[in-house]
Amino acid sequence: NNKDIKTDKITMFSYLTKLRQLCLDPSVLIEGYNKKSSKTEATLEILKDYIEDNHKILLFSQFTSVLKNIGKELSKNNIDYYYIDGQTNALERLNLVNKFNEGEDVKVFLISLKAGGSGLNLTSADVVIHFDPWWNPAVEDQASDRAHRIGQKNVVNVIKLIAKDTAEERVINLQETKKELIEDVINGNLDNSSTLKNL
Repeated sequence: NNKDIKTDKITMFSYLTKLRQLCLDPSVLIEGYNKKSSKTEATLEILKDYIEDNHKILLFSQFTSVLKNIGKELSKNNIDYYYIDGQTNALERLNLVNKFNEGEDVKVFLISLKAGGSGLNLTSADVVIHFDPWWNPAVEDQASDRAHRIGQKNVVNVIKLIAKDTAEERVINLQETKKELIEDVINGNLDNSSTLKNL
């Protein structure tokens, strides 16, 4: 209450980020946490169902620590996967993409949202899972487009996992507001010039 919002946005954003991480996997924030993550459990069920039906899946998260924990759970369940994040060099990225597209043994690719934003062609996948929502819907769309590119012959299913009654629902509300504004600009449905000034 006593702080100027404009000067304290970074602190507020860091707390929002922590709230979002708790929705995903409390163990990334709480040292010694040894219980399960509901979201990871739900993801494993979804992955097993799709793998059983011979689908290939891209799973995106903004948080590499969360992706690594998902990878550990996949290993415990004898599910092979590939992994890339912003630290993966260009040659290794290309190698993993080619192995995933050409092979049939590995059905899951874990990708950090930033690493998956551009330059990857993963049309062998026909399922995209967004483990956590990102503020900007265009970033998620770019990630989904890794599977939905020229050469894709199958319908691509995109799944967003949202924890009910949490900060994640607010992120989705924000996304919807942004989408409406973008559509208004594209379709020319701007009723007054103040909307353009705000944009």
